[in-house]
Amino acid sequence: MKNARTLTKPDFEQLSEFRYQMRRFERFSERAAQEEGITPLQYLLLLHIKGFPGRAWATVGELAERLQSHHHGVVALVTRCEALGLVRREQSAEDRRHVHVHLEARGEQVLARLAALHRAELKSLDGAFRVPQIDL
Repeated sequence: MKNARTLTKPDFEQLSEFRYQMRRFERFSERAAQEEGITPLQYLLLLHIKGFPGRAWATVGELAERLQSHHHGVVALVTRCEALGLVRREQSAEDRRHVHVHLEARGEQVLARLAALHRAELKSLDGAFRVPQIDL
């Protein structure tokens, strides 16, 4: 392992500030989701479906990667969101082993409201998420 330089007090201050701002934003996100009647994880699922590159759906495996979660946990999460009318599952026409997860109209509406709040909150933080420049 390469010898890292010793971190200075300002390095720790930068790291601390970065983590503090991340946690503030995360807490904001948790509250906003709960006020919409969903869990923070359900919000992230909706966001990752809508934000998946190049298409309007994602597979359970892709969502598990995005959420950094286990496949079976995401299956349970999708089931709960499906029961709330937020998402629907469709079996892939190309590969019947895969399931595509799509947003329903209610999921689109909840996501649109939450995404607008999150975007405004991020703008209000104005640069708080700059990654600290620490030479290692």
